[in-house]
Amino acid sequence: MLLTVFLSIVFCAAISLMLLSAVAFIQDKKFFSSAPKEAQEVLLQRDNELFCGARTIGWTLMVFSILMLLGVGVVSIWDGFRNDFTFRHFFTRFVIIFTVYKLYDMICFDYFLLMKFHFFQYYFPEVGGVYPLKKIRF
Repeated sequence: MLLTVFLSIVFCAAISLMLLSAVAFIQDKKFFSSAPKEAQEVLLQRDNELFCGARTIGWTLMVFSILMLLGVGVVSIWDGFRNDFTFRHFFTRFVIIFTVYKLYDMICFDYFLLMKFHFFQYYFPEVGGVYPLKKIRF
């Protein structure tokens, strides 16, 4: 169980690193295909780097985050085989990992980064009309 919690944290850290590298460093329009259509229409392709070597740093972080994600899968499966997991144990482990990730996504990415701190709007100010700067109350 402790390994599953650790792997959930590593999975969330890898996704965060991937988001940071795509938005802040690489800044390529093709990474935002999951954004709303209104935002995709106003996004401008960034041909100039944020600073010299930004895309190199971004792609390095992207590869590192993908390796972290693959590592989570490999370690999860390897440990399961080592401990003679049944299908139910594997299923439970992966449900826990993905549930923790989804909660992290909704709380940290959607609420804090996008709505509260305007992370995306900081790097792409042209989407300001699509994502108004209003406060959402719960």
